[in-house]
Amino acid sequence: MDGTEDNAGQPGPADRSHRSSVSSVGARADVLVYLADDTVVPLAMENLPSLTAHELHQTVREVLQLPDVALDAFALWLVSPLLEVQLKPKHQPYKLGRQWQELLLRFTDAPDDDVAMDEPSLQFRRNVFFPKRRELQIHDKEVLRLLYEEAKSNVLAARYPCDVEDCEALGALVCRVQLGPYQPGQPTACALREKLDSFLPAHLCKRGHGLFAALRGRGTKAGTGEQGLLNAYSRVKEVAGSESEHEASLSPHYRAYLLKCHELPFYGSAFFHGEIDKPAQGFLHRGGQKPVSVAISLEGVHVIDSREKHVLLGLRFQELSWDHTSPEEEESALWLEFDGDSEGTPVNKLLKVYSKQAELMSSLIEYCIELSQAAEPAAPQESAAGAASAPGNSPPATQRPQLRRQGSVVCSRIQHLSTIDYVEEGEQIKRVKPRRSTSFFSRQLSLGQGSYTVVQPTESLEQG
Repeated sequence: MDGTEDNAGQPGPADRSHRSSVSSVGARADVLVYLADDTVVPLAMENLPSLTAHELHQTVREVLQLPDVALDAFALWLVSPLLEVQLKPKHQPYKLGRQWQELLLRFTDAPDDDVAMDEPSLQFRRNVFFPKRRELQIHDKEVLRLLYEEAKSNVLAARYPCDVEDCEALGALVCRVQLGPYQPGQPTACALREKLDSFLPAHLCKRGHGLFAALRGRGTKAGTGEQGLLNAYSRVKEVAGSESEHEASLSPHYRAYLLKCHELPFYGSAFFHGEIDKPAQGFLHRGGQKPVSVAISLEGVHVIDSREKHVLLGLRFQELSWDHTSPEEEESALWLEFDGDSEGTPVNKLLKVYSKQAELMSSLIEYCIELSQAAEPAAPQESAAGAASAPGNSPPATQRPQLRRQGSVVCSRIQHLSTIDYVEEGEQIKRVKPRRSTSFFSRQLSLGQGSYTVVQPTESLEQG
């Protein structure tokens, strides 16, 4: 499998059922393709073993009567609870399905029994390489609905970490889509409570004594509940026009939900599973490792704490250098290098992400950079908020203002990372913290101002 466009990642909303997409094989086979809302598109296909993802994709588009933009907006994925792979147009899904156990052994640490039982399903999902700026140009209601359903699944599964305020705003739009326009007194807070997990992520729906319990996780506010969601629901604006065509009337709310998700820096990412070292703590300096998700998109890389549901590190491609090591060298890991400081001294920081998917992550970073440079070689990367109002023209000061909250879950928490800190001096390294014999400077993106730079040594740093 060529890793340049293959995105294998950790399971997310797609793991809600263990299912097969092929019920029979022969001259004619029944193929099931799953959509983001878990509905099924049944297809009767001939010559399935030689069928390409592009041909199958075209058939799905025809059945769903989707416009041409769907060719770029969506891709076929092979997904199981253990692994996710976005297929290239030339891939043959059936043959990759037959090789699934080999892929699991190569890219996951799953136990042998789980590997033997795992079986992927075919899913029609958002293409990782589809730019947000093009998503803003979509007007087809069914395409918007599919994108909305996938984004909603990622929010509810906490794959997209959100602050409470954003969760309420997004949940209010889901209320509008599912319950209709807000009517004073309907629904009540008690009524919302019964199906709160349809509107808010599960970790925000912990209840105690019938009330909305204190929210778990750092960087979130306690004491918010059904009433907060209800208040946000009451503020959802209705769009002037005919309400007779229900689906058409929902398109503005699908779009509003997507625009809100565009403010999340990791929207549209491929997700990978890994672990990082914990900072040494206590008298015995015990550390250990913590599970993380690595989200990679056309805009950058985010390392997300899988348990606490917040960002540990977010970097645009201009801000990092990277490389990976394979098991043949030492152990499979992705290395991210970025600017920082150590007790006020500028240093280069090196974060190690342990993962059998390091090769895939490294290839995806490289390919995303190539696509970004080809699309906008001279322009800084847009934020979703800037693109929504005036594509490419919004000054940096106006980008994602609501995500600058104190303690926001989408802000980096570098203090929670265990990194190697150093500066470069010729061919030698002056180290500030743990020693290592390998340096990674060769793979980086330089886009002028704001790009990653190698820090020069000062006399106050120790010689490595």
